[in-house]
Amino acid sequence: MPRYTVGMDDRIECREDVMMGKPVVAGTRITVEFLLESLAAGESISDIVAEYRVTREDVHAALAYAARSLHSEFVFPVAWPA
Repeated sequence: MPRYTVGMDDRIECREDVMMGKPVVAGTRITVEFLLESLAAGESISDIVAEYRVTREDVHAALAYAARSLHSEFVFPVAWPA
């Protein structure tokens, strides 16, 4: 399967055979989406590093990937649950 690296130092990758092609920390099934949701829920980077097989640099790469993805011409509004 093709592998597309999309983050800092090849830390973030997209592969069709891993998590349906969502961006993940390279070599894992930990999605950028999961890391962002964990941070938004109040978990610290230290907590995430201790609980999952990722590094601080992996979390920073996920944040950088998310920031770059917002530079697109298209921005989609998100409906929050009531």
